[in-house]
Amino acid sequence: MFTKKTASPSQVKGLYYEKLALKYLKKQGLKFLQNNYHCRLGEIDLVMHDQGYIVFIEVRYRENSAFGNGLDTVNKSKQQKLIKTAQLYLIQNGLYEKVPTRFDVISISRSKLKPELSWVKNAFQNEITN
Repeated sequence: MFTKKTASPSQVKGLYYEKLALKYLKKQGLKFLQNNYHCRLGEIDLVMHDQGYIVFIEVRYRENSAFGNGLDTVNKSKQQKLIKTAQLYLIQNGLYEKVPTRFDVISISRSKLKPELSWVKNAFQNEITN
């Protein structure tokens, strides 16, 4: 009666690069809290803890960087959506105004040998920083 929706090729690719980013961030000492947090306002790829901060991470993959890197695709509109989604996450988890937050972007681009990751901490200012 109910069928499970199969992931599109772009969703499969996105999950692969999110896992790659998660592995990288864990090696950098961040602690995993949640991935693919969904709510009516949007989605956050990774939620992690780093030295007292709750870090909301957007993972962006660009096959071709001729038109900019992944960070360039996180425009003002996307930033506002991420901030609102993060606010709801914090409220639902009883953390709102109790812990400092930041928004990072992991930009992944294709290279001949392997994917290249660029981690931008505090990629944009947010309205929920204490």
